[in-house]
Amino acid sequence: MGRKNKVLPILEGVKITGMAAEGKALARTLLRPEDESPIVVFVPFAAPGDVVDIKLDKKKRSFAEGHIECIVSPSPDRIKPLCPHFTVCGGCKWQHIPYDLQLKHKQSIVQDALERIGKITLPEIRPILGSKEVWRYRNKMEYTFSNKRWRTWEEVRSGKSFDDTSHALGFHIPGAFDKVLHIERCELQSELGDEIRNFVFEYAERNNLSFYNLKENKGLLRTLMIRTASTGEVMVCLVLGEEVDSAVKGLLEALKSQFPVLTSVVYVVNKKLNDSISDQQIEVFSGNDYIEEEMEGLRFRVNAKSFYQTNSEQAYELYKVARKFAGLDKDKSNKPLVYDLYTGTGTIANFVARNASKVIGIEYVPEAIEDAKLNSMVNNIDNTVFYAGDMKNILTDEFIARHGKPDVIITDPPRAGMHEDVIEVILRSAPEIIVYVSCNPATQARDLALLDVAYKVTHVQPVDMFPHTQHVENVVRLQRR
Repeated sequence: MGRKNKVLPILEGVKITGMAAEGKALARTLLRPEDESPIVVFVPFAAPGDVVDIKLDKKKRSFAEGHIECIVSPSPDRIKPLCPHFTVCGGCKWQHIPYDLQLKHKQSIVQDALERIGKITLPEIRPILGSKEVWRYRNKMEYTFSNKRWRTWEEVRSGKSFDDTSHALGFHIPGAFDKVLHIERCELQSELGDEIRNFVFEYAERNNLSFYNLKENKGLLRTLMIRTASTGEVMVCLVLGEEVDSAVKGLLEALKSQFPVLTSVVYVVNKKLNDSISDQQIEVFSGNDYIEEEMEGLRFRVNAKSFYQTNSEQAYELYKVARKFAGLDKDKSNKPLVYDLYTGTGTIANFVARNASKVIGIEYVPEAIEDAKLNSMVNNIDNTVFYAGDMKNILTDEFIARHGKPDVIITDPPRAGMHEDVIEVILRSAPEIIVYVSCNPATQARDLALLDVAYKVTHVQPVDMFPHTQHVENVVRLQRR
């Protein structure tokens, strides 16, 4: 006979003492009175100083995970979340914590990762750069249509009958691809984004347009992307699960009429099982197939497939830090050769190009490289070159011998960090300065430990791009020993 599942206990009156990875809070407590030593318990949506009853969900050898069953006494730092969907939609983890304390926790996340994982000599870490805007800061949001609205446990347990629609336009519940929470407002995108999303939903309901069935992979309306730019330009991209017909054209025409501010209305027909549109054809209904961001007079074209930092104002602050750490914030007679690794759409490459002799950008995604070339052309920048391919296959000793040894390397890898082969090539190329921009301080710390054989860290600057989430960017400057 198999083992019976153990019923995990409820821990009563536990004090939350700190914040941890993935936006969870933590406590150290005995699981049973007879235990000899406490165990770390991770709890979402708790605040340091809370005293809570915790229902355990998972028990491992060295830690446990649980959720709040009851707040016995709230932390003096706990505040009321602004969003009605907080704790359910999963996008924000920290709306119940004041922004100044969010920044304090993010500073600690960076320091802990670099010290505990990196184990290298560090300068004093600079105070984190907070975001000027803490609400309505996102320039891109994607919403999912569903023919079956997900109900919260509170709604289900209430026993009441629902007289609203069973359709939804909103966010996937974390960990459940087929469950979509209907969103009435989101405090992270502009109010215009709320107005557009709600208009599309209400129009679709009035005109009996079919909402997507996520399990059966059928239905007309699939996803909705809204992008806004610092220039005031706005894009709507409607993704469809069926071919375009008069009903779709009616919706797009109504959108264009209701919101004259729209500079780009595009659509995609995607019949695949997944929501990715990277391999799909974008069709223009009205306006351009792109919107433009602006930074120090430079224009960056952003289309429906493009990657662009989702907090435009704070992206500018991030790039200024990277440029200063690279020594590219002032014009010099002896301009350096710069390699920009994981260049994306070439935003950093084009941003620093005026003070470089040449910038060589490398990126895995071919479409992003085409955007990077276009952005150079639009801005009359003629000292950038871009290459598409896997970084460890493109950046080789032969590549560097052909293009020249870099004076400066700027690297902004994905969350997984850099491949060891890439780090080895960087070490052999021996640039004077490396600027490492990271969205994951843990993998950044691991890579810094590998670079430590030839480089010392001289500056560390955390930057908060995403208020009310646990995510933090970090910029590190390394100098050749």
